[in-house]
Amino acid sequence: MVLQRVLLSIRSVSKVYRMGEVDVHALRNASLDIYDGEFLIIIGPSGSGKSTLLNQIGGMDRPTSGTISFMDRELSKSSDYELTLYRRREVGFIFQFYNLIPTLTALENVQVATEIVENPMTAMEALQRVGLAGRADHFPSQLSGGEQQRISVARALASNPRLLLCDEPTGALDVETSRQVLGMLSKLNRELQKTVVLITHNNAIAGLGDRVARIRDGTIHHIRTNDPPKSVEEIHW
Repeated sequence: MVLQRVLLSIRSVSKVYRMGEVDVHALRNASLDIYDGEFLIIIGPSGSGKSTLLNQIGGMDRPTSGTISFMDRELSKSSDYELTLYRRREVGFIFQFYNLIPTLTALENVQVATEIVENPMTAMEALQRVGLAGRADHFPSQLSGGEQQRISVARALASNPRLLLCDEPTGALDVETSRQVLGMLSKLNRELQKTVVLITHNNAIAGLGDRVARIRDGTIHHIRTNDPPKSVEEIHW
């Protein structure tokens, strides 16, 4: 793909947490542009700062220093209310653990997301997009792990966000189910032009992205372009 418009710009972002008498540097002068419509994979080992960076991108935390801008808005200076609106309108979150409400059906779990935004997809359309319209009346306990993760993707998609932020979305799945979920995210990226940012420690997944950013010790060390990206069928681990 041709990467043109910058959707989100991260400039010299550092995040320091105070742990008793010790300062923990989770991010160190991290800089990165995220382009509209791209599939970006951020790879690093445990403790490298991946999740901290994703939290900054998603407006769930503020940097200690540096700036984060979403189009013409500087998120790093936004109020709590403005960040709440940003998360609701622009961002869909997909986590390693599905966080479904056990007493609600698949359809009802997705509907939760549609009730807090202005221009959502219908919950049924979101389920159709992930191939689970036929499971709409099932409760989470009646679904496999892969199906539950696909429901969580549908929930993230239903708010019609620009950004899908994926935190180790295949970490709790076997290889074949992981392929299905990754293939579905790639398809949503291509067909709906959703910008997908996926963090992982799994190097085998790197080939799926338009670009790959490697993070270590809180610093982005290397960014490469896959020309072209691999299909999910070409990924092996």
